[in-house]
Amino acid sequence: MQRKASARWQGTAKEGAGTIATQSGTLKDTPFSFVARFGDGKGTNPEELIAAAHAGCFTMALSAQLGNAGMTATKLETTATISLDKLPDGFAITKSHLDLVARVPGADKAKFDAAVKAAETGCPVSKLFKAEISVSARLEP
Repeated sequence: MQRKASARWQGTAKEGAGTIATQSGTLKDTPFSFVARFGDGKGTNPEELIAAAHAGCFTMALSAQLGNAGMTATKLETTATISLDKLPDGFAITKSHLDLVARVPGADKAKFDAAVKAAETGCPVSKLFKAEISVSARLEP
């Protein structure tokens, strides 16, 4: 399986602007810029898109892991926070923190925790990162 996305850019890194599009058409001519990346400008940025990808991948993987353990979630909500830090050799994504709130009726806490760990390390987006990955998981009653 292969998926594609494209980016177009015009101008300098700071004053220029670009657009991003995905093969599915979900993103089409979606603006991105320096101000959207490092400030509060309108549009998206690579780190925001990576955060969305990691949150989605982890949540889907967790659903599968819970199913393998005989549990079904009525709610899985994950927020991914990507950290972009300036290092001596330039900028790098250094962390992805996943904050999960889950509602899983009749969940066994130990099995739930094992499913979370398996999803954290097993989702394809997690495997892509060289950065530190962490998860805070809260199981609601």
